[in-house]
Amino acid sequence: MLCFPQPMDDDERQILLQEIAKRDAIIERQAAEILVLRQMIDALSRRVFGVSSEKLDPAQLELMLGPDGSKKAPAADPADHGPAADIKDHKKRSRKTRAPRIPDHLPVVREQLDPPEVRLNPNGYRRIGEEVREQIGFKPAEFYRIQLVRPKYVRIDNPVAKPVIAPLPPSLQERCIATPGLIAEVIDNRFVCHLPYYRQSEMFARLGVNLHRKTLCDWTLLASDWLAIIYRAIQYEHWRCPYRQIDETPIRYLEPGSGNAQQGYLWTSNIPGGSVFFHWHEGRDAMAIDALFEKPTPALTDESAREFIHIIQCDGYSAYPAWAKHKPWIKLMGCHAHMRRKFFEATEQSPRLVAWILRQIAHLYQIEQRLREAKAGPALRQSVRAAESRIIHQRLHQAITLLAKRRILPKSRLGKAIKYALRQWPQLELYLTDGRVEIDNNLVENAIRPTKLGAKNWLFLGNAESGKKCAILYTIVENCRRLGIHTREYLEDVLTRLPALKDARVAASLTPAKWLAARSAKAARPAA
Repeated sequence: MLCFPQPMDDDERQILLQEIAKRDAIIERQAAEILVLRQMIDALSRRVFGVSSEKLDPAQLELMLGPDGSKKAPAADPADHGPAADIKDHKKRSRKTRAPRIPDHLPVVREQLDPPEVRLNPNGYRRIGEEVREQIGFKPAEFYRIQLVRPKYVRIDNPVAKPVIAPLPPSLQERCIATPGLIAEVIDNRFVCHLPYYRQSEMFARLGVNLHRKTLCDWTLLASDWLAIIYRAIQYEHWRCPYRQIDETPIRYLEPGSGNAQQGYLWTSNIPGGSVFFHWHEGRDAMAIDALFEKPTPALTDESAREFIHIIQCDGYSAYPAWAKHKPWIKLMGCHAHMRRKFFEATEQSPRLVAWILRQIAHLYQIEQRLREAKAGPALRQSVRAAESRIIHQRLHQAITLLAKRRILPKSRLGKAIKYALRQWPQLELYLTDGRVEIDNNLVENAIRPTKLGAKNWLFLGNAESGKKCAILYTIVENCRRLGIHTREYLEDVLTRLPALKDARVAASLTPAKWLAARSAKAARPAA
């Protein structure tokens, strides 16, 4: 006999609908959590196994604003938006001149190979030409022993008088067996080639000289003490600069008794087109930022400080606005590269939408590239940005503002990118009103990169005090690299001259930039 279900009354139907709605809400919440977890896994996979570039398929960049089934009207063609659209995406770059495989300045060693029959009967053959094969040879570095011989003299007419002897030349430290050239080699290996001290010790042992790694470390600390006066001269230059870029990077160090390596920070201050300055601090709070600026004097009031506005370009780290909150003479600028990076990471969540946003940012960067190639000054940059970049900036802001009103999961990558962009937008648009300011903070991040390469090899610093010494040496080394100065040559010359200098003002004039200018002026001076 067939059994038919009994019809439900209104109360049962209402209970069933509530149960279905409750389960739908659970499913929706779990789907959102799964999406966030997938994005986190994808981010970790990219960091571990992915490539370092952030390239996007050029075909995706042409897609319009039409995200995921939205009924929103598509955005206008970027080709209709002013002079910025006239810039080509794939500009053909001029091919760089390739350097010769074997440099011409190398000394030449000729080796002549005669056939056996010619060697047996040289008078029976006449030379009609030659074939030359060139190779590059290498001779390992070698140590040598220096003996400073100081003869003692006594007067012939007064043999009982006190003997005379030449004084020792000024040195970095009494009885130090290392010359400035050897100390410069150790610093160059450590901070330019990123070789830990134990590897250098093994390398020197293969050359027949046993130097303990602690000895190498002590020599480096000795050099940093002498170079501190040059470091302070660069620091003073940054204190007085009205526009700087600031960023920080973590560096681990050992703290006796803690059991684990602690984390400190190298704070980096960069002057675009100028010098770079590193400062060590154990924390990442506002006090570390304050250490990058000159200590206020009692005579300095808020009114007088406002006359000297400091423009600081940084990322969205919350310590910056907290530090600048009660400092009216500080103006914070945003970084478009950080905003772009967050949207790029959300590409898989909404490819069409993110492609359009990245396309607008690309227009801004193409304008900056054109200005950079034309070597435009601050006034021209400000004018071009007002005429071309501002309209793109406004269009991008309108799109991101509309996206914030849609139902996008706040914890998703796209939601975080939108939140970051809107929070930073007042600082991001300030670059349109000042031609001195760069569009992003990439220059200071490029200055930080060598410190991260070194940390992969030596892992951590000996203690917190070593961080201050490393900040001095990284400041010197990075400024040499920027100016194309051979670090070892500079350090050997400066460490040789510093002990003999009596005037601190002369010592402060040995910064890499001034040293290079003096060297270039001397080379350009006609010989007498």
